[in-house]
Amino acid sequence: MAGLIDLVQTLTTPHTLDRYLELVHPTLTVRDMRAEIVEVDRDTRGSVTLTLRPTRQWRGHRAGQYVQIGVLIDGVKHTRCYSPIDPQGDGGDRRLRLTVKAHPNGLVSQYLRRRAEPGMVVDLAPATGNFTLPEPNSERIVLISGGSGITPVLSMLRSLDAREHRGQVVFLHYARSPEMVPHRAELVRIAERRPNFHIALGYPGTWPSEVLSGAPWSCAASPISGRFGYDQLERIAPWFATAQTYVCGPASLMDAVRTVYEAEGLEDRLHTEEFTFTATPVRPDEVTGTTIFSASGVTAGNTGASLLEQAESAGLTPEHGCRMGICMSCTAIKRSGCVRNLRTGELDADPDHPIQLCINAAVGDARIDI
Repeated sequence: MAGLIDLVQTLTTPHTLDRYLELVHPTLTVRDMRAEIVEVDRDTRGSVTLTLRPTRQWRGHRAGQYVQIGVLIDGVKHTRCYSPIDPQGDGGDRRLRLTVKAHPNGLVSQYLRRRAEPGMVVDLAPATGNFTLPEPNSERIVLISGGSGITPVLSMLRSLDAREHRGQVVFLHYARSPEMVPHRAELVRIAERRPNFHIALGYPGTWPSEVLSGAPWSCAASPISGRFGYDQLERIAPWFATAQTYVCGPASLMDAVRTVYEAEGLEDRLHTEEFTFTATPVRPDEVTGTTIFSASGVTAGNTGASLLEQAESAGLTPEHGCRMGICMSCTAIKRSGCVRNLRTGELDADPDHPIQLCINAAVGDARIDI
């Protein structure tokens, strides 16, 4: 069968077979995976939940992983990464739910929040990522999230609920206000049926925090208050040193959690996922030279911006996705020169070396093969 498909692909050159099939129906594909939006829920302020029906190529996901979706906006396809909120599964039910927070400057998230509707078709890539629950599950688990970081850990919580996990679980989420917590009603239902799941929601600086459930081993009568810290964690999960902890959220929350776990010597029990990108400071003396995009014959002066931003400013349209160093879709070969990783500050001067355009900036002259 694969040989027959390859033959048909050759006969339909220069376009792939899927390019012709999509003229019949957008989700009729042989190799490309797509998904049709079948339900749109805008009940939570500032976000939208999309229920997707993937094509037959969908193989499900592990709790905590993410997918890439491609959205066509004004004739240009934009790719972004989002974590499914569904319990872990093999994809047999052909349903996938994504909760997308509309960030103020988020082109795709704002578009989906305003314009998504049933019948819209998006590109879909297989689930990937190493931010996943262990197999078998740890007896004690702490899940911490903030803002849009709730999505991967919510999938973990729902998976533990579906498996009727009997160990101790703490789910701690921070938001600006109660109405900005996606799927809060479902969190309440999980709290009601799982006495071993301790679910707490915090609204630092705006609202008092609330505890949705408590068990005999926790201080359910003492709601959390303020921002994350050791005392707060020790009160909610006094056994956290023996647990596996998973955290996803804004940089301030991630840093606070890392500080606690590093101080306690528990780095090996902490698992993180970041959907935000905080760049290291760029030294003025590094913003020199020119960047040559050799495959396009385009030369641009170094501005200190990421190579992806420089390429776009020069009129190029390199493939990219998350724009924060997660999805790897903007990887290109650095033929010569030196670049700095904007996340870690590390320098790379090796020739003919693959780099990610979105998180690397040129240091002096550089030649990139795009």
